[in-house]
Amino acid sequence: MQANEQRHGRWWAVTTKFVIAGLMGFAGGVPLLLTLTIFQAWLTAEGVDLATIGFLALVGLPYNLKFLWAPLMDRYVPPLLGRRRGWLVCLQAALAAGLVLMGSLQPPEQMWLVGLAAVLVAFLSASQDVVIDAYRREHLEDDEQGLGAACYTYGYRFGMLLAGGGGLIAADIIGFKGVYFVMAGIMLAMILVSVMVPEPPMERGRPVSLRSAFVGPFKEFFGRGGREATLVLVFIVLFKLGDNLASHMTIPFYLATGFTNTDIGAVVKLFGFWALVAGTFLGGALVLKLKLYKAMWVAGILQAVSTLGFVALAFSGPDRWILAAVIAFENFSMGLGTTALLAFMAQLTDRRFTATQFALLSSLTALARTVLSAPTGIVAEQLGWVNFFTLCALIAIPGLLLLGYLSTWFGKQSAQPVTR
Repeated sequence: MQANEQRHGRWWAVTTKFVIAGLMGFAGGVPLLLTLTIFQAWLTAEGVDLATIGFLALVGLPYNLKFLWAPLMDRYVPPLLGRRRGWLVCLQAALAAGLVLMGSLQPPEQMWLVGLAAVLVAFLSASQDVVIDAYRREHLEDDEQGLGAACYTYGYRFGMLLAGGGGLIAADIIGFKGVYFVMAGIMLAMILVSVMVPEPPMERGRPVSLRSAFVGPFKEFFGRGGREATLVLVFIVLFKLGDNLASHMTIPFYLATGFTNTDIGAVVKLFGFWALVAGTFLGGALVLKLKLYKAMWVAGILQAVSTLGFVALAFSGPDRWILAAVIAFENFSMGLGTTALLAFMAQLTDRRFTATQFALLSSLTALARTVLSAPTGIVAEQLGWVNFFTLCALIAIPGLLLLGYLSTWFGKQSAQPVTR
């Protein structure tokens, strides 16, 4: 009887951890599209010129640069609720205020103020991501990181779906200003979650000065493996590079192939979303069952093979059934790869410097979605769709070769928790 109660208590404690990971992912996903898709749609509706809208894509830079100020969140502890929860409450309250500010302004008459408010919201959102990643790493044990990453990704996607799809629908009813006010209310509600969740214990040896906060994380990481540590950073960039490069050009490819906007919306966005959800869940299960190293191999190979599906689609033409099959496979493998990579990055971090090291690693993954994806249009024009997607599939090979070389980083060389 007592053994059953202990097992039930353990199950409940672990399940609660995963629910918290999902809720925090939701909090992170809500503000993202409010400075991207929704922001662009709002500006377009208000008659802002395309050049200005294109330039304002730069408001997303804080997501790439968040590692620059992440050490402050390892070093300083707010006066209430602890280091992680304290920062979350402050940032979520500031995010709610920033969204209210955005909704109170009027483009294009106050375009400069609107742009600055959007940068502020992106900065606060990126900072919240830093703390959420650190919390998840510190709250979950190493063998829980895979399913924790899956639950976090679920929450993040649903937050994006609410703010993106839900926001566009609501804009036709209450206007874009109303959307920003409603999303501000949702961020205020997330403060209740941050207050109620447990605070992870702080590790001994955490940074107690600005110098140790900024220098310590990098010294510890590179001191672990020297040249191999640099190769790990290269691997993080390469692991999903081919997949991300291909994804960046899929919408122009679908249209050029002959699919309609309705086809893209129904098959790619709606059907593809659930395939991504399935892949994310299986990714967490694979990490738990096969262990992280083998799961990374499975995910990496499937990502490369799924990219070749676009080659088959280029030959078949606008066939909805083939499109559905390609999208299902692509999004499924994307979910696998994202979950496995998040779990690997979590394992790499030292719990004393979680915010800084995780922010650095996640900023590297963003490179493939932003800077490195910039020339894909030119490459596709020069090579044609078949050769372009074949090249994207082949780009997976260097990452897989590095994966084999860096096998020890999935065991003894990865960061271990220090004694509490």
